[in-house]
Amino acid sequence: MSGDGNGLQAAGRRSLVDTAIDRLREQLADGAWPVGSQIPTEHELAEQLQVGRNTVREAIRVLVHAGMLVSRQGEGTFVRSTSDPAAVLRGVQRSGIRDVLEVRAALETEGARLAALRHTPEDIRRMRAALAREAEVFAKHPERAGREATVEHDLEFHTAIVEAAHNPALAEVYRYFGASVHEAMTSAFGDHEMPEAVVATHEALVDAIESGDPDSAEAACRALLAEPTAAVEQLLAAIAARK
Repeated sequence: MSGDGNGLQAAGRRSLVDTAIDRLREQLADGAWPVGSQIPTEHELAEQLQVGRNTVREAIRVLVHAGMLVSRQGEGTFVRSTSDPAAVLRGVQRSGIRDVLEVRAALETEGARLAALRHTPEDIRRMRAALAREAEVFAKHPERAGREATVEHDLEFHTAIVEAAHNPALAEVYRYFGASVHEAMTSAFGDHEMPEAVVATHEALVDAIESGDPDSAEAACRALLAEPTAAVEQLLAAIAARK
């Protein structure tokens, strides 16, 4: 019996924390505290929300982890963002493949521009190594090359380019989109033939980045992305025609 009682207490506790999180999230979204401002103390929030201070402390910890709040030792807790990044990312997951590819193109072209200006010799080696692994897949598994090389190994190549921009924020956002593109492409094509990666256009992009010319790198990136984009448009048109 005591175990069941503890379980109910834990469930009730979790419910209180969830409620506090939702209330605080709503107040942040409504602009109760502007970005950069300090939120009320735990004691004040506990009175406002009619919950214990431990519940408030746990709710704040969750929102800090979510990126909405930031705690500074000896100063207090401050507003970092009034929108929940997790909610934004969930919205991305519900987007269509065309939407995801358009955002991917924006991230990758900017990544290519910056990579042309900031790359290191190690970055170039990493890109070429990824291309070599992609070519190896084509050679060993030609019947599966479209699906595996384009989606799986191609992601490694493009991630290397974005990370060569040496912008941690851009790299982190792209890592999420890389996974989204993988899921969207696999889901959209299903049993249809995946568009094949053309190694020559990938090599041209690496050459442009290595040259240090940001305009050439952006143009090469757009030329490369035109291939999967066209394949997706053809697939979507075929799907629409069957409806």
